Parts: sequence; C-alpha cells; structure tokens
Amino acid sequence: MARIAGVDLPKNERIEIGLTRIFGVGRTLSQKILSEIRMNPNMRVKDLTDEDIVKIRTVLERDYRVEGDLRRDISLAVKRLVDTGSYRGMRHRSGLPVRGQRTKTNARTRKGPRKAVMGKKKEA
Repeated sequence: MARIAGVDLPKNERIEIGLTRIFGVGRTLSQKILSEIRMNPNMRVKDLTDEDIVKIRTVLERDYRVEGDLRRDISLAVKRLVDTGSYRGMRHRSGLPVRGQRTKTNARTRKGPRKAVMGKKKEA
C-alpha cells in the first residue's frame, strides 16, 4: 500500500484517482503531477514501484501545500477573519453561510437540524 503525505492510497484504484484521497489534491492537480513526472495515469496504485512513490512525494512536498499544512492555513485564515470582527468572521462565528446565500429557507447544512418552536401537544 502506497503512503503519500500521511495518507494510505487504496490499492485497486488508478493512481490518478488515488491521489485525490490526499486533502488538497483534486483531479486536475493529480493529472498535473502525473504529467510532470511522466507517469501513466491509468496505472494502478498496487503496481507503483518505490521510485514512483518517491517521485510523487517529492513533487508534492516541493510544489504544493497538502494535508496538515493546508488545513492549518485554512483554519488560520478563518481565525483571522473571526478575530478582526469582519462580516465574514461574524458569519463563521455564528455558524451561518458566509458567501451570501439565503438563509430563510435553505442553509440547513450550516444551521443544523430544525429547532422545535413549540413543545409537542398532548392528546386530550
């Protein structure tokens, strides 16, 4: 099993898809990395040699922020917004949508499950 950037890649997936399991690597970046090291994107993860894994790892470490570093950068950016008291920071703090979406009917993902307005009535 190939371990890149602290993530175990699934054995039976194509390497192009397997790389997307790493936080911060999508399809486009995965294709870009594989073309840079001239590797067949249809190759399975289980067929990779140690040299191939080292090449992928070096390209990721040299050129891109992934996994822990990227998560830290994102959390620091959100913390900065909250600390400065900006509008976006207030939305983050209160758990509401940040990018201008409507909240009257939608936004259930950010707001959580519906809260009961009244208690349940007893049947007479």
